[in-house]
Amino acid sequence: MGKPTGFMDYERQDKTAETPKERIRHFREFHTPLSKEEQEQQGARCMACGVPFCQSGQILNGMASGCPLHNLVPEWNDLIYNGNWEEAYARLIKTNNFPEFTARVCPALCEEACTCGLHEKPVATKANEFSIIENAYEQGYARACPPKVRTGKKVAVIGSGPAGLAAADQLNRRGHLVTVFEREDRIGGLLRYGIPNMKLEKQIIDRKLAIMEEEGIQFKTGCNVGKTVKAAEILKEYDRVILACGASEPRNIKVPGRDAEGIYYAVDFLKSTTKALWANQMKLKDGAYISAKGKKVLVIGGGDTGNDCVGTAVRHGAKSVLQLEMMPKAPDQRADNNPWPEWPKICKTDYGQEEAAALFGADPRVYTTTVKEFIKDKKGAVCKASLVKLQAKPDEKTGRMMMAEIPGSEYSVDVDLVLIAAGFVGSESYVTKAFGVEVDERHNVKTAPDGYETAVKNVFATGDMHRGQSLVVWAIREGREVAREVDLSLMGYTNLSVQ
Repeated sequence: MGKPTGFMDYERQDKTAETPKERIRHFREFHTPLSKEEQEQQGARCMACGVPFCQSGQILNGMASGCPLHNLVPEWNDLIYNGNWEEAYARLIKTNNFPEFTARVCPALCEEACTCGLHEKPVATKANEFSIIENAYEQGYARACPPKVRTGKKVAVIGSGPAGLAAADQLNRRGHLVTVFEREDRIGGLLRYGIPNMKLEKQIIDRKLAIMEEEGIQFKTGCNVGKTVKAAEILKEYDRVILACGASEPRNIKVPGRDAEGIYYAVDFLKSTTKALWANQMKLKDGAYISAKGKKVLVIGGGDTGNDCVGTAVRHGAKSVLQLEMMPKAPDQRADNNPWPEWPKICKTDYGQEEAAALFGADPRVYTTTVKEFIKDKKGAVCKASLVKLQAKPDEKTGRMMMAEIPGSEYSVDVDLVLIAAGFVGSESYVTKAFGVEVDERHNVKTAPDGYETAVKNVFATGDMHRGQSLVVWAIREGREVAREVDLSLMGYTNLSVQ
């Protein structure tokens, strides 16, 4: 694939980013793509390795190695190298319903498993994917293709995140009549309100939704199934129901002072900014969102959501930002017990942390630290946080290593705004109770082994609601798989592909 000597002839090039101090002035995407000619040259670096781990999606040591969608990476790298962009698009969408999303927000598991990356820098696969899909829109390849035959079968999808949208897209292609229900005012789920504009501008979502509507999918917003819409009505009207509501129950921090004003879940903070930007032509209007302007911000949690909070707070004009991570700092290089092609367990500095460091002079992250107590002022607002250092110790009962407080290590910091980005604890109970489905100890919906059908007749579950909090690429994979299973149950056979 590509040019036989391409990986030796050409250095890796990627999209260029605005400097941190430039990009914090706005809420737009901040990368500039390569030219088409430069991108074709990057396709040449794909080295015909024989065993393309980039598309394997296998689980190694508990982590995915390569793309869970089994994207045909070497094929479309070769196609763009040879200038065949339309065919590259056809191969890309064969396995991925939404490359316009994954090319922006996926952590590029394909690149970390790239054989070229074993000794040199990996192929710029994510940037290649971005160029393929954006070129397809520019040239008109990415257009509506409604099914020619309808089956008359009706499917309801509850939730419009990537899993729900992928399931809807697949089932609509098959000819079923699909309706997607969303409790928010706009379609997109976590793509819309969980991911900031800097990573995924919302017109990118709307561009794809317009195609899906033209292809025949119905979208209903403001429909909170289980509250404003009865589950029994959905079950009566539709032949099959897919629950794709996400793992949207945020994990709380249960310490003294938690009821102080000025403490918010990260998802509420990020959502308020996105809604305010949308309502005022990409400009923030005072009083319309949870503001970090002029405040000393404490972000609890070191994952993607925590980083998004850091980047958003910096753009608000925060006075300072501190980000807590319970775990120790990961090594800067692969450890001997973490060999390629496993996912590299190394320290990565994301865009928000880069921006905070550029603005305030230091990385905002503090490791092996958690909150012990929130202190209120006379008005009941948070004014300080008591922190404590942690160390790994074996649990007395299980022997498992746990993070335990170090006695006498407490100290306090001044804070005006606290954002809890400690992950999620599973699906929200009002939805699962409304449909009568069982959940496991992690509050994920129980389904048949290696499948998606619940114990309730004609009800299926997928995405984060089924597997727990995960990546967009896994959500799309599960949406494709549940669609195949639903189609089989409706028709007795299926020609929907998963990969």
